[in-house]
Amino acid sequence: MAKASDIKNGNILRFNGELVAVEDFIHRTPGNLRAFYQARMRNVRSGKLVEYRFRTDEEVEICRVETNDYQYLYDDADFYIVMDNNSYEQFNIPKKLFGEPARFLKEGMNVIIAFESDEPIMAEVPSSVELEITYTENAVKGDTSSGAQKNATVETGVEIRVPLFINQGDKVKVDTRTGDYLERVK
Repeated sequence: MAKASDIKNGNILRFNGELVAVEDFIHRTPGNLRAFYQARMRNVRSGKLVEYRFRTDEEVEICRVETNDYQYLYDDADFYIVMDNNSYEQFNIPKKLFGEPARFLKEGMNVIIAFESDEPIMAEVPSSVELEITYTENAVKGDTSSGAQKNATVETGVEIRVPLFINQGDKVKVDTRTGDYLERVK
């Protein structure tokens, strides 16, 4: 067990039986009262925000979390199958850990997975990916108003908005958090 004073932003704690990630941790000394630590933490599984005041001598359990790069192999019902790049061991990662950005996953892509005692607790897709356009309408001649966009489907099956000059077969960089077109890749 550690003291509350040992907590740092980014730590994973076992708090009330749940795993929480510390987002903000501030030491406060209000006037002539006792000092305390104000913490804002996010539940790893549900995403719910929790605020709590720790006494300076309060004991907390800081969890040991191992984060590593893994290669995404394939989709299997409720799980994504990933492989450790060093040991070639394969793991089943629940789809809900990836969230919305998972729709841009493509086989062979590197992802980051965090484990706490052999249990996956967090999964992260790269912030941007390069994907090929598999289908898009042709631009209409004369439709050149500034910032005009059209629909396009990328190789993972997701439909995004791209500028008119993008054609079928082009590679584009896409922001996985928002699904926005970033740039054309040469």
